[in-house]
Amino acid sequence: MPQTKRTVKGVLSGLLGLVGLSVVAGVLATAAVTPAIAVAGVSGSQAMTLFDNLPSYLKPTAPMAPTTIYGNDKDGKPFELATFYEQNRVPVTFDQVSPLLYDAVLSSEDKNFYSHGGVNLLQTMKAAIENFTGASSRGASTITQQYVKNALIQQCEQGVPPNAPDYDEQMQACFTEAAQAKGAEGIERKLQEMRYAVQIEKDYSKNEILLGYLNVSNFGGTTYGIEAAANRYFGTTAAKLTLVQAAALAGMVQEPNLLRIDRPTEGTWSEGEGESLVRHNTKEDGYATTKDRRDYVLGQMLENGQITKEEHDAAVATPVEPQIKQATQGCAAAGDNAYFCQYVKAVMEDDEAFGATPEERLENRLRGGLKIYTSLDMRVQGPAVQAVHDRVPASMPGILVGGAGVSIEATTGRILAIAQNTRFSESANAKLAEGESAQVFAADRAHNGSSGGFETGSTYKLFTLLQWLEDGRSVNEVLDGRARVYSPFTRCGDKLTNTAMIENFANGRGSVSSVRRFTAASLNTGFLAMAQQLDLCDINKMAKRLGVHYGDMGDVTTDGNAPNDPFPTVLGSKSIAPIQMAGAYATVANKGKFCEPRVIDKIVGQDGKEMPLPETSCTQVISPEVAATAAFALRGVMEGGTGSGANPYDGVPVIGKTGTAEKSHTMLVESSTKVTTAVWVGNVNGREDLGDFSAYGTRLNDIRYPLARDLQRAANAAYGGDRFPEPDPNLTRRVMKDLPDVVGMTIEEAEKTLEEAGFSVQVGDEVDSTHPKGTVAEQDPGAGRVAGGTTVTLSPSSGKAPETEVGTAVPNVVGVKYGPAKAALEAMGFEVDDEGCRGNSDISSQNPPAGTAAPGGTTITLTCEGE
Repeated sequence: MPQTKRTVKGVLSGLLGLVGLSVVAGVLATAAVTPAIAVAGVSGSQAMTLFDNLPSYLKPTAPMAPTTIYGNDKDGKPFELATFYEQNRVPVTFDQVSPLLYDAVLSSEDKNFYSHGGVNLLQTMKAAIENFTGASSRGASTITQQYVKNALIQQCEQGVPPNAPDYDEQMQACFTEAAQAKGAEGIERKLQEMRYAVQIEKDYSKNEILLGYLNVSNFGGTTYGIEAAANRYFGTTAAKLTLVQAAALAGMVQEPNLLRIDRPTEGTWSEGEGESLVRHNTKEDGYATTKDRRDYVLGQMLENGQITKEEHDAAVATPVEPQIKQATQGCAAAGDNAYFCQYVKAVMEDDEAFGATPEERLENRLRGGLKIYTSLDMRVQGPAVQAVHDRVPASMPGILVGGAGVSIEATTGRILAIAQNTRFSESANAKLAEGESAQVFAADRAHNGSSGGFETGSTYKLFTLLQWLEDGRSVNEVLDGRARVYSPFTRCGDKLTNTAMIENFANGRGSVSSVRRFTAASLNTGFLAMAQQLDLCDINKMAKRLGVHYGDMGDVTTDGNAPNDPFPTVLGSKSIAPIQMAGAYATVANKGKFCEPRVIDKIVGQDGKEMPLPETSCTQVISPEVAATAAFALRGVMEGGTGSGANPYDGVPVIGKTGTAEKSHTMLVESSTKVTTAVWVGNVNGREDLGDFSAYGTRLNDIRYPLARDLQRAANAAYGGDRFPEPDPNLTRRVMKDLPDVVGMTIEEAEKTLEEAGFSVQVGDEVDSTHPKGTVAEQDPGAGRVAGGTTVTLSPSSGKAPETEVGTAVPNVVGVKYGPAKAALEAMGFEVDDEGCRGNSDISSQNPPAGTAAPGGTTITLTCEGE
């Protein structure tokens, strides 16, 4: 920004710089430069024009600045989560610096700053000659010249890749080149510095130059800029510096690493002849070197009338008392939120929104001064962290236990919380057995997660359910889900023979029941019965459509160990990150629209302008009808089914699914229409039986229930939730099947015939009949079209004929329209129970069956197709 206000003295000095500088440069060149250049074979006449030929324009670049990640506190306000930097710098505006600091710097460094034109010619000439002759190495630079020097150092440093193998050597070379004070090189550097200083004074105001100097200067180690220095050394801000603090920092800019006060036992070392090394500028000597420089600054302030004698004396009598605030960079600074931070860091390392190459992304993260506003919501994150720490120990003897929870906004994919049982540590000495890890258990390998994810167990059954519905099948269809060897299956159109038998939880024998009941009870054999009527490849393709991949980034449809074998495909022995499973269930809650998980809401560059976000999308991957009907079935899990223990019962409807994998991993996913939560508790490594271990009074394999409940309750409190849409009528229809006629068969033959047809069977009392003893005399209901899964009662024959055969044979009305059938039966003296038959519907079954001798007044029960 061009300077707009200059003093008369400043204008005159500026004119001297602009008009007379070449003459002065000639004097300098004649007095000092020419001998130096002559050594290099340059003639005196060439030396006289050296200054005029030097580059005259310097455009200071934005200094390296930390990238800061922000979360959202309980009031929705951004708060600092973590910073990443190469140089810890917090740029401030002019009004954010204490006037005491300005007075201290100007008094000690450049008391005529506001009146000169950028260059103190007499002092510079004297210093140049002394530097060349070796009499002195002092710079005699104005603040403008020092700003130029620091800006040149910064520009040089920005050209050194952060991951350069010789990084330290290159960075030191930048300083040496810009700060060279001796010999011919020092003269040339000083001339160039003067040339640039004149131009800087033309382009910027005095206040801008002074502020730029304070923002760019080093204050020791990785501390750069006055704000970071005030925070580092005194635990305050640049605006709140006291007189003694301001004087100490103003003195520090001269030799920052010598004068820094954050090393109480490791100061400057000196060695006298024949003497041992002695530490200086430590707590032991009261930081004597820094105090001497500070007191010099105070003396200059007194001399220049900026403080009174009383203020000076009181300040000099005050010891140097640092209040060091550790500047922890990286995700370790995020504390309990570090695992969420690790996920964000992975996005910054991998996504091209932060640079086209890994090198660019690293540079932007460490130097770019970006502000990354994330989706972290402490209304959900805080309770999640508390719940995980309260319920899952960081470590336990005999098992490498892990626990994690994640919550995502179903309608956007925004990750609201990531919590974990371990203590965050990126140290090479971190030990998982002692509860230390930098691995994000909830995430895949691309996001600093486990290399392979964790087995999902029955939560993977979701994809069999969705494929079943997408194929037009009903959740009320009844299948034989009893324990047996299920074979064959269809795999990508081919038949797959299976000889293994899978068990249900607690060795249950299974049942003949509906898909909806299979889902609520998480019945393994029921889902295998469903899968037999589907294609295993389609089930895995369904998972992929809903954003699921292996934790090691492999494709669930092609990679991994036997991805299309029945048991991994249906029952979930696949290693997948909890976040991916949360995203899949969120799709059901979001009416079939899958939103890629994301953590970044906004990126602001160092220039204050918003930058493009990493690309994510929301895509309709299943129909709303399928999603609504799946939700209808999954509500049964949380309302009386296997997931009931995780239901907050806070008035917000939830769906969900439980999962256990070989007793070594447990998972539970539940969702409102707004937020989806997934939790995992299991072996980080190894396959110990979770049921053999307990924590805080709960077995490890049961912790998922209260853990998920706590997380979802917090999410519901913050985001609420609506009723799920009504299921599709076609996908909840009663499915009619042909019921075989088994009258006359042996009981064993009848049972086998009916069970193979998918019906349950119970045997009733004997009845007198002309059929042989032990055979079926009657069945209820009789043969015909009945609802799938109907229980058929068989009445064995006693072998004795009925005492009387009085009665009329019941006519066969199956297949006849309801109206004529009813009229015919009533005409023969029978009563009719129509079970709701209407109009022209077809009779699908009757009881008693056709041919049965029945006296007048007997009630004939009719069942109609579709009813």
